[in-house]
Amino acid sequence: MKILLAGSGDIAQRIPPKLSGQHQFFGLKRRPINLSNGITPLIGDLTDVAYLDRVFREGFDVVVATLTPDSATEEGYQKAYVDSSAALCLAINNADHKPKLVIWVSSTSVYGQSSGSWVDEDSPANSATFSGRALLQAEQHIFALPCIAVVIRFSGIYGPGRTRMLDQVLAGVGRPDQPEQWSNRIHSEDCAGVIAHLIRMNEQQLPLSKLYLATDCQPVTQHELRNWLAARLNVSLVEEYANPRSARRCSNKKLLDSGYKFTFPSYREGYLALIEELNKSIP
Repeated sequence: MKILLAGSGDIAQRIPPKLSGQHQFFGLKRRPINLSNGITPLIGDLTDVAYLDRVFREGFDVVVATLTPDSATEEGYQKAYVDSSAALCLAINNADHKPKLVIWVSSTSVYGQSSGSWVDEDSPANSATFSGRALLQAEQHIFALPCIAVVIRFSGIYGPGRTRMLDQVLAGVGRPDQPEQWSNRIHSEDCAGVIAHLIRMNEQQLPLSKLYLATDCQPVTQHELRNWLAARLNVSLVEEYANPRSARRCSNKKLLDSGYKFTFPSYREGYLALIEELNKSIP
């Protein structure tokens, strides 16, 4: 099976080891430098329809899009998500050999709910931010594809190279217990695991939903998480108020019902693994 990794960054490069060796992987990126795990690089721009038309002559069976904006600006999100999804969909519609499956990675930032309420795949996505609107517009492009198309909304991703929370705790930055600020997280290994899981389901001709919310099994408040980390890192915290960006809890029930087994089911397992790696790096 030929799999196109549209956007071949950290998450995409973790996918090949989670699938059988019978698959061929191609990584499409403007600068696909040092791709790992046997991914064949393809140099190009995902907003260039003429280029994508040539790419799809290769006859890909699966397309996985894991894109990130060059900047956290309205223009950056427009190009990374809206323009790229529109170009990708046009190229797929033009292709003689259409993929059997397209997986598009989105984000739980499309939700605007607050007050600690729970959200799932059926909750209204009503983000008032430009980033949330761009993500939703891209999702609509993907849902209109003439093949099986799945959108995954990941919550906050952490893991090797994604240690912002650990770095803040090591710097002594805590958060007050009120108002509650909920943190929904997923380890980067589980991000790749979820994508591989859905590809296997498609291979086995199992039914796929159009939308999955992918987050670990235990939402936690910023206050509780930072204090838990501080105890294990042996540091003291000074509580600093920050405008809460998220006050919701995300449910992964649909993903669990599909049979996915988390490598890191909660922040505890995931951050303990990161702390162990951190300790190994200290002389």
